[in-house]
Amino acid sequence: MAVARMPLIVIDCPDPGVLARFYGAMLDWTVDVSAERASVCGGDGRCISFHRVVDYAPPTWPTQDRPQQMHLDMLVDDLDAAEAVVIELGATRHPEQPDTSFRIFLDPAGHPFCLCLR
Repeated sequence: MAVARMPLIVIDCPDPGVLARFYGAMLDWTVDVSAERASVCGGDGRCISFHRVVDYAPPTWPTQDRPQQMHLDMLVDDLDAAEAVVIELGATRHPEQPDTSFRIFLDPAGHPFCLCLR
């Protein structure tokens, strides 16, 4: 028997509002921002929450000096079109690109995420 119905992903960051607006725009989800946390939610109950962490230090992927700990994969139909959008929203393309079926980016707080062909 399940004790929970849906997981909530929570991501540490220096500025929750910045990340919520970034992911909200990328996913076309609703954004809710308060002083110490923010969230984005889809119409089906899926949400990502962002919590402020003092002295936040971003991951240093692909090195393990500060491991990525988690990352998000976004399914897309067109890598080039999706890349243009996330760059405009504030993402940075990571110099390490080990495959042609996905592309690795860093969100505005330095978390790696991938755009993956559907």
